[in-house]
Amino acid sequence: MKNNIKYLILAIGLFLFGCEEVVDVDLNNSEPKLVIDASIKWEKGTPGNEQSIKITTTADYFNNTVPVVNGAIVKITDSNNIIFNFLEVGTTGIYKCNNFTPVLNGTYTLTVTHNGQTYTATDKLYPVPAITSIEQDLNGITGDEIELKFNFQDNGAESNYYLEEYKVPYRPFPLLGVFNDEFTNGNQMFSLLIDKDLAPAQNIKFTLHGISERYHNFMNILISISGGLSNGPFSTPPATVKGNIINQTNSANYPLGYFRLSEVDVRNYTIQ
Repeated sequence: MKNNIKYLILAIGLFLFGCEEVVDVDLNNSEPKLVIDASIKWEKGTPGNEQSIKITTTADYFNNTVPVVNGAIVKITDSNNIIFNFLEVGTTGIYKCNNFTPVLNGTYTLTVTHNGQTYTATDKLYPVPAITSIEQDLNGITGDEIELKFNFQDNGAESNYYLEEYKVPYRPFPLLGVFNDEFTNGNQMFSLLIDKDLAPAQNIKFTLHGISERYHNFMNILISISGGLSNGPFSTPPATVKGNIINQTNSANYPLGYFRLSEVDVRNYTIQ
């Protein structure tokens, strides 16, 4: 009986092996879209004159590299019609400016010209409160997780929207989240990080961004459809999310990405 069972298992294995077939998945290819990553960030205590914008295109699913865009004309104009030109560094697709002048609540317009098409977007530079203190709890809520809390004072004279960004040594992408002061306007607020993989001697870089309501909603959608904080905001989403950049030449051929300006406060903290 045992021999019969052994032969039966062998026969099933040979049957499955003989029926193995390679299936080719035919993925539809689409025309590449321009991707404009134009995040202007002014860190507290710095001049803010050095800024950069990255321009790429979308690629096929199995493409292991991100195609960069060369030869674009990139500039930002402030409300006084002062133009800040962004020049490409080699052929990297990264366009840099060394004389940008940041003004809190100032209005700026981005203009990108590439392949005969012009893309524009307008936003203002949003302020952010200073981080006032950092608290650490080695036990956390569950008793076995380290908890970090970054405290700041919200401005009660206005509605505020925030982007929180954590860079931790064991993750390939920053952890991102967005929140607002709808129910805590004018109060002491905080950003909380709880992770079982946090450990003493690790350095955590926390950045608090002041952002617009529209960018808050844009990032909230991106983070949600990319699986939350664990996958980073640039994981491939199942649907297209439009930013605030408009193609003035052909509105149907809209780009991906967003133009936003933020004051940021940064803290580096080593877990004790």
